[in-house]
Order: sequence, then structure tokens, then C-alpha cells
Amino acid sequence: MYDESIVEQAIAVHTKTYGTEPTAVAYAPGRIEVLGNHTDYNEGTVLSAAINMGHCFCISASDKPGVRLTAGDLLETTEFDPASDERLPKNLQWANYVKGVMFYLRGQKVENDSVDCTFLGSNPMGAGLSSSAALEVATAFAVLEYTGKTLGKDEIGILAQAAENNFAGCNCGLLDQFSSIYGVHHGLIHSDFRSLETYPVMLPDDVVFLMINPHIKHVLADSPYNERRVSCELAASELDELLGHPVKALRDVSWEEFEANKDKINSEAAQRATHVIGEITRVEQGVKLLAEGGKLIEFGQFLYDSHETSRTAFENSCGELDIVVEAAREAGALGARLSGGGWGGSVVALVHAADADAICEKIVHICKTKGLEPTAEIIIPSAGATVVK
Repeated sequence: MYDESIVEQAIAVHTKTYGTEPTAVAYAPGRIEVLGNHTDYNEGTVLSAAINMGHCFCISASDKPGVRLTAGDLLETTEFDPASDERLPKNLQWANYVKGVMFYLRGQKVENDSVDCTFLGSNPMGAGLSSSAALEVATAFAVLEYTGKTLGKDEIGILAQAAENNFAGCNCGLLDQFSSIYGVHHGLIHSDFRSLETYPVMLPDDVVFLMINPHIKHVLADSPYNERRVSCELAASELDELLGHPVKALRDVSWEEFEANKDKINSEAAQRATHVIGEITRVEQGVKLLAEGGKLIEFGQFLYDSHETSRTAFENSCGELDIVVEAAREAGALGARLSGGGWGGSVVALVHAADADAICEKIVHICKTKGLEPTAEIIIPSAGATVVK
């Protein structure tokens, strides 16, 4: 399942811009993060879902050297050398996601010179739905199809992550790329970012997610994201000296061990680790709850607990997101939390399907009384990236 409308629009823009239909077309979905906030780069576990919004990438041959790239929403075109490791200037940041992927594909002997490309997405940039990873993954799938080359799905995810780290300037983990690649219809993806193993966790038929977007600017590369990562690494290093076993990352620390030792390490690092270790614990307990007949009230409470430690310990929430979460609670959502890196973006809420429309309306109404103008959509967990043509 992919967004057929956005694919049709992308093909139309490409054909109009370059005078030829694309040779290869790929689509990759965005994602919602359900539990496991900032655990990926701590070698932890995450529950996420690919969603029914994403990015389409089109490619065809060009008679000019280099890459011509058109952003379908902006109707802007730029050119770059795919062999160059230099970032494009900030006003062309949208092109750096693609440039990075093409650069690293060349390192895998995937030639991608003399091509015309177009991308267009239905998941808005800055909404916390991982539009950047969707674009990176769609780029990789399309270029590989165009060149007749193959890479493993894990390899594609790691390559796309490198593009985001080194060309877009965000030192992210693999969550977003893996979610986009490994999505399953009406299910969650359990990802282990130490072993890189994934498996589906199916949801009860009568639940859906809501995505509530208060329309706050969200750019992880400009946020304290990278600072939080340093704090987590410091906490792991100091706990490694205290515990009787190796601590390579916060994944190696149980909640009980952390509680017994948190006052012995750097106070700020301990504060950040409270959220991360709590999240890893909630993910594993959440999988058990869903397996035990879908204990949705208890599972939903984990979402609220997750947001609370985002707010108080990791401090990656903001006033607008807090208002939305409380509005979701008041409207009767089973659970709600910020989804993604934070400092903007969107809130994800878990609801019974039969209540979705009514709860959407209530959340929007409550938020408007607080001075926000949010939009709310029903999110369908969807299949992962695919080659369309």
C-alpha cells in the first residue's frame, strides 16, 4: 500500500520538468514512533509504525553530467555532483538528503551520474513524521532500481542514516529509516538497534492512531538533539565504571540498576538517562501487553508515561505538544505522546477506531481554546518502502 495520489503527482511533475517520464519510481512511507523515544542510538529497542503518508522519488536519464533534482512541492531545481562529499548550502538543505544518499551509493559501486530526479511527499517536512528518512529511503530504492543494483534492506537503512548524519547534520539513529523500510500493514515494527533485528507486532483490529500536528517548526539538526546524545553517552560511560558488567550503551543498564546508581553519576546525564532507560523498559513491557490479548488501557498509559519523561527528564517536548497531549487525554484517547525527536513536530494518540472521528474533533476544539490551530488525521499503519516502477 502506498499513496497513489502522491506518486501520480510526482510522475506528472517529473514529466513536465524534464520532458520525459521517469524510468524508475519508488515510494517510502514516513513513520510514527509509538514507544522508544531516543533509544535507537542507545542501542535500545523501539516500537514504531510506517504510515499512510510518504515520499515518492522519480529518476530518468539525462544528457548532462551530474544530478538535476527537483523538489516537487517547491518546484525548485538544483544541480550537484554526486561524487562530491560537500554539503549544499542551507537554502538547499532539502537537496542534501538526496545528495548524501547518492554519494554513499557510489561507495557501493552504484553509479548515479547524468540523471534527472524529482521528489514529492505527502508527509509534511517538520511534522515529526520522518519525512527526511522517507525521502532518503525512496531515493535509494529508486536509484537501485534504475541502475539494476541491489543492496540489503539493512544496508539501505545504514546508508540513509549516514546521509542524514553527514549531509543533513543530524546525528540520528536508525529508527526512522528502519521504520520506513520494514513497515507492516496494521502492525507495529519492533526494532532492536543492537542486533538490527526487526519483527512485526500486530495491533488489535479496532484501534488506530491519530496524528495531531500543532504546526511548530521542527528541524532536528538545529535542535539540542546532538547534545542529548552526548549526555546519554556520558551516562553510559560513567555507569560502565560503577556496574559489575560492561556498559557499552544505556541498553545495558536495567531500570533497577539505574535507580540504584543514578545519584552517583553526572546529574544532567542521569536526568536524560531516566527517560531513555524508562523507554527501553516500556517497549519490552508494551510488546507483552499487546501479546496478552491487546491490553490497550495499560499500553496507552505507557504512551502518557513516555510523554511525561520526555517533558520532565529529557526536555524534548514543548508547551504546544504538552497542550495537545493533555487535550488528547481529556478527549478520551487511550494514550498520547510526542512522536519523533521532539522540540516540535506532532503528537501521536492511540484510540479505538470507532471513536477516532469524535476524539479528533474534541482534541482540535480543546487545542483551539488554548490558542493553537492544530490539524488532526487518522493514521493507518502501513507497509514499508517499495519500487512502484
